[in-house]
Amino acid sequence: MPLHLHFGQSDLLRCRFAVSPLWETQEAVRTLKRPDGQGYHLPWLRRVREVARGLDLTSVWLLMPRTGHTPDFLGPPPIGPAATFEEEIAAVRATDPEVARPDIALSLACTPGAADSPAGRAMLADPAAAVRELADTVERAWRALIEPDWPRLRALLEADVAYHSRRLAQVGLEGLLKELHPRIDWDPQTLTLSARASSHRRRLDGRGLVLLPSVFCWPDVVSGFEEPWQPTVAYPARGIGGLWTAPAASTPEALAGVLGRGRADVLHALDAPASTSALAHLLGRAPSSVSAHLTALSAAGLLTARRYGHQVLYERTPLGSALAAGGRDI
Repeated sequence: MPLHLHFGQSDLLRCRFAVSPLWETQEAVRTLKRPDGQGYHLPWLRRVREVARGLDLTSVWLLMPRTGHTPDFLGPPPIGPAATFEEEIAAVRATDPEVARPDIALSLACTPGAADSPAGRAMLADPAAAVRELADTVERAWRALIEPDWPRLRALLEADVAYHSRRLAQVGLEGLLKELHPRIDWDPQTLTLSARASSHRRRLDGRGLVLLPSVFCWPDVVSGFEEPWQPTVAYPARGIGGLWTAPAASTPEALAGVLGRGRADVLHALDAPASTSALAHLLGRAPSSVSAHLTALSAAGLLTARRYGHQVLYERTPLGSALAAGGRDI
């Protein structure tokens, strides 16, 4: 059954992209339990298996039914275009227990027997304690599962935003929305998300829409935030197929001979827009060294830079792409 989001004229002016480390943490926790969402993430799952066994995620999993409602306060729409995890988890901890209780009850009702389980009864009896426990659990999951890889994840998500921002300029909002996922369609003034468990309609009423690229929501597209949350659609980010693969075996020697090894490695690694920290993480180099190479390549007209939130993303110019392609060993 479909979800219909009805836009007014002001909503069209209030659509924005955002990146959320809290959302990725929640969806990573969900991925540990859902077999249909593990395909692209199997290398990550194998790597985190042992550390995941050391986490007690029972309370969060209880509120993640196979189909149905997960509490909105636990993974709310991003509070800014590039908020930190610390900012987002602080917002979760500040949830009013009177808001949390019905949200928890709605989620528990989606799993037979969950509300009557000892954990379910405890959450409903003391929602303030439930909020604290859930926030603590999500923070431990962030530290163990996501934070070590966040530079790589953030680079991919920000590259998706950069790509779709360009597409917005090229094809407009209608064209962009249809490109995000096969289950998204657009009729004049209405976004329709198909294949949901139930039919639902919501008017945006001037709030606009947050478009949230996500690594771990694959293969789904997700929406369902109710009042008072800003409507949000989370969709699989571009490029997740190669996210956990090892970098290319080596930089072509011909390219290294022209640019020098360090600069050639940086240019070769920029298959998608990335920040200094993400490239340093990928290449195993000091950020200061990578930054110097990026500055030199930009000055030579091989890279361009654009700011996204607190990050600066670098990408190849046509000249840089031609040089990188021409430097492949034959």
